Amino acid sequence: MKYIRDQERLTQFGQRLRQVRQSKGFTQESLAAAAELEFSQIGRIERGVINTSLSTVFVIARTLQVDVRELFDFSNVSGSGLNRK
Repeated sequence: MKYIRDQERLTQFGQRLRQVRQSKGFTQESLAAAAELEFSQIGRIERGVINTSLSTVFVIARTLQVDVRELFDFSNVSGSGLNRK
């Protein structure tokens, strides 16, 4: 089975995470500490460098006190002209 990496969506997810994190008043460091994640992991996710796990996404959403769906709302991030079905 071929590994599929959708770089556009990874980048959009990272941009959206940054928007939500900043709107909630978290720095990368404070979010990482509160979520018990490595500080560098938050930066890599926000830059679209890593394809993070769903478990991590749920931990981040819970830490930010948002519904996980909010992190996947790409309507206000650059490159959001994706076709939706």
